[in-house]
Amino acid sequence: MREPTTNDFSQKENLEERAKPPKSSISRRSFLSKSLAVGAGTIGAGFFINTRTARASLSTGDAALLRFPAALEILEADFWIQYNELGGINDGEVGGGSGNALYTKAIQVLDEDMAVYIHDNTDDEITHHNFLNAYLVSQGADPANLDSFRTLMGSTATGVNTALIGKRLTNLTQLTLDTSWWTRYRDDNHNPDLDPAFTFPQAVPSLAIGEHTAIPRTDADTKHKAFLQAIANTAGFHFPTIEQGGNSLYPSLAQRASSVEVLRILISIGPTETMHFQTWSDKAGNAPPVSAVDPVTGVSVTFPDLNSPPFGGELFQTNLIMPEPCPFLSRSLPIVSIIRPTKTEGVANGALTFLTDMGLFKGQSGAFFAYMQGLANDADAAVRVC
Repeated sequence: MREPTTNDFSQKENLEERAKPPKSSISRRSFLSKSLAVGAGTIGAGFFINTRTARASLSTGDAALLRFPAALEILEADFWIQYNELGGINDGEVGGGSGNALYTKAIQVLDEDMAVYIHDNTDDEITHHNFLNAYLVSQGADPANLDSFRTLMGSTATGVNTALIGKRLTNLTQLTLDTSWWTRYRDDNHNPDLDPAFTFPQAVPSLAIGEHTAIPRTDADTKHKAFLQAIANTAGFHFPTIEQGGNSLYPSLAQRASSVEVLRILISIGPTETMHFQTWSDKAGNAPPVSAVDPVTGVSVTFPDLNSPPFGGELFQTNLIMPEPCPFLSRSLPIVSIIRPTKTEGVANGALTFLTDMGLFKGQSGAFFAYMQGLANDADAAVRVC
């Protein structure tokens, strides 16, 4: 993730005060009065009894370090739920959809177990935001609450939860994906923490141009075989693109924590994002070569054979999913296999900018951006107190 620039979020400037959600919508009282997740289960009554009299015991900075990822996990759960409705497994843990047979078949070209992995990733993200918010409340701190921003349309194709049409937080139909993480983790000479100006090559250059859908928008999208496979491939690359962000975010934020318990939370959740990232980077490598043109927008996409020229070699080889050792801290030290980047300065705003540039929030309100940027600013302002 790149660090934010002064131009980032320029379209939302001065919205913080004019468009901030009512305080009651994000208060502990509001949070305690409703479910912790839409369609994702609730916390038991015993929890609420034990936390109604909780006193604030977290520093402002530590609370901010948990509230920002809690909000991101809510957003992650929202789009993973959409994927699960169409191509995952709908059960008692993650229900709400009925599946789309044609999309599921296209997804399974990448791996026959994709439905299980999508389901389990969805379940993980739901538990992450439920836990983080519950912990904040248990410590007398405000949780993250995005319920007032559930306004986006989402897919209307067969298999979606029709009760959530028009009530999504995220947009999976206009994505612009930066797939440079592919080569960043295979490059043994560069680390974005040490080489912030270095440009890592894209695995799928055409995904970084134009807007692409990762789910069928309507049933019409499932009637074009090559385009449907391109949609499934887009999803296959979106999965690791998202998870590599969390892979870096948690260890970066952890360096600012003052509370040992907050540190423990961040370094305990973070590695699960790494597990997700490695799983999905492996599956993305199975995306079959295909070219297609979006029949609605006219945008084209080409998924290359990454093992053949002009690709190929260690920077693109699909079975090299272990992080190559690279420089860390200083070039005078030996190279080492690590998560990268993990530089902590501006990491929350960098993450938010990364997701915004991806198109994940197209259609969201100014109030949404103001709320999220406020959380990011608070997290970036946190200072570790020894």
